[in-house]
Amino acid sequence: MKKMKNKVLALLFFAVCGLLSAQEETADEAVMVKTDSTTNTKKIKLDGIAAVIGDYVILDSDIEKTLIDLKSQGASTQDITKCSLLGKLMEDRLYAHQAVQDSLLVSDDQVNAQSDRQIQQLVAQVGSMAKVLKFYNKTDIESFRAELFEINKLRMLSEKMQGKIVEEIEVTPEEVRQFFKKIPDDQRPVFGAELEIAQIVKQPEAPEAEKQKVIDRLNQIKQDVEDNDASFNVKAILYSQDPGSKSKGGFYSMTRETPFVKEFKDVAFSLQEGEISEPFETAFGYHIIYIEKIRGQELDLRHILIIPEIPQATIDKAVKELDTIRQQVIDGKYTFAEAALNFSDEKETKFDGGLLRNPINFDSRFELTKMDPELYNQVRNLKDEEISRPIRENDQRGGPPKFKIMKISNRFDEHEADFAKDYLKIQELALREKQFEAIKEWMGDHIEDTYIHVNDGNRDCDFANNWVKE
Repeated sequence: MKKMKNKVLALLFFAVCGLLSAQEETADEAVMVKTDSTTNTKKIKLDGIAAVIGDYVILDSDIEKTLIDLKSQGASTQDITKCSLLGKLMEDRLYAHQAVQDSLLVSDDQVNAQSDRQIQQLVAQVGSMAKVLKFYNKTDIESFRAELFEINKLRMLSEKMQGKIVEEIEVTPEEVRQFFKKIPDDQRPVFGAELEIAQIVKQPEAPEAEKQKVIDRLNQIKQDVEDNDASFNVKAILYSQDPGSKSKGGFYSMTRETPFVKEFKDVAFSLQEGEISEPFETAFGYHIIYIEKIRGQELDLRHILIIPEIPQATIDKAVKELDTIRQQVIDGKYTFAEAALNFSDEKETKFDGGLLRNPINFDSRFELTKMDPELYNQVRNLKDEEISRPIRENDQRGGPPKFKIMKISNRFDEHEADFAKDYLKIQELALREKQFEAIKEWMGDHIEDTYIHVNDGNRDCDFANNWVKE
């Protein structure tokens, strides 16, 4: 009985701490616990181990949690099995394990920043932190944040590894042609109804006096921090208008690859540790940056964004100008493309007749079922050749609003893939197939080279990969 008790305590310690050694053993599903001075005992079920991938352990509860999360997100789980979920969890752990081996690391600050954004979104959706904790069956925010941290760190490592596998893969025009040629005629993809959309944009600008007010305010903040040892963190919480970082005291962790605007990165990487920049302008407004830590090619920084106020009279003027342009196009004074070239403030579209580009593949077409909901709502009621009234569009990243008129330039009905007309979409499909084959080959090689153990109860699963090594 003493030996049994020692074994139980050891198993319990390892199960709770997650410090499982990579051995061909599985944890018992039940333990013996003494209830009084007699030898009476009762069985308590522990969380079973579904699989071990390198340094990662997958518990049976991880599978159940994943299924619950999918249901909570509204995903259909009708055709999802325990085996398929376990296979996906093992893939994620293998990516993450190899990312660590290859030194493809993510900083704790990056993970915490992502967790903070998710918590803010959840609170915005359900109304309060208390409701979020209740929904996820957590007693306090610390335990919820800790679990979210582990989930996000694993996911970010996994994504980084997958990105490395496919980052240099490209397809040549001949490969695209061969890809399309080998698809049987009766199995060619069908593309949904699509739209081409053009717009003319007016971006109201704050007057110089308002801009100078903001510059003076940022200079005051900078001076207070430098001369009076005021907290930049607190100043950012109080005054910054950047919704993505305000609650974190303006904090961002970034490298040169982080998708910030060029002006912001240029200033950030010109500063020394502990230095505060002069006020500078981007499309979002005016900033100052404080460099908190430099770690090789990665910066920990805090920044404050203040947006100059745009008077209502300036906004009204922009709307009136768009109304005038709209009427001139309707009257035939200009074509929509000519009006875009002459009057639009949006450099990205004005030289192309105002034509919007799909951010996924830079094609001019937007498939209706895959359109951004906000864009779809802006054009869904427009008839052919109709031009919308001025529409206000707020910048989700915190920049000033813009106003625009829109037109549907072309409609394309649902159709079978045509090599000439749909080349960009076919190219994308060919690239995906090539990337899939590269990942499949990588997966096979690293399954052979990595310690993997699948619990006896899961070894009969029909996995897509050879997790159960023969």
